[in-house]
Amino acid sequence: MVARIWHGYTSKENAAAYEQLLTSKIFKDIEGKCGEDFKGVQLLQREIDEEVEFTTMIWFSDLAAVKKLTGEDFETAFIPEEARALLSHFDEKVRHSHLIYTTGK
Repeated sequence: MVARIWHGYTSKENAAAYEQLLTSKIFKDIEGKCGEDFKGVQLLQREIDEEVEFTTMIWFSDLAAVKKLTGEDFETAFIPEEARALLSHFDEKVRHSHLIYTTGK
């Protein structure tokens, strides 16, 4: 599996609205477009001074599945306009890492 890892930052005032947008729309849209190649998503959040950092890890079956969603420019972040309105800044590029080991319950 491949994780698509990205960071976006909001004001504390926009954090709840951004989280709601991700979980109710954006992640569901990605899952709908990818079908079985979509393997899940993890959303992390932390407060840093006056802003909130969101880290998304979206899991795909392989890099070909990522490219099927994004096209050949798969390392450039795609940020829908409604998300841009809530973000103060974000990573322009996305990192992709292959899962090589996992443990836990």
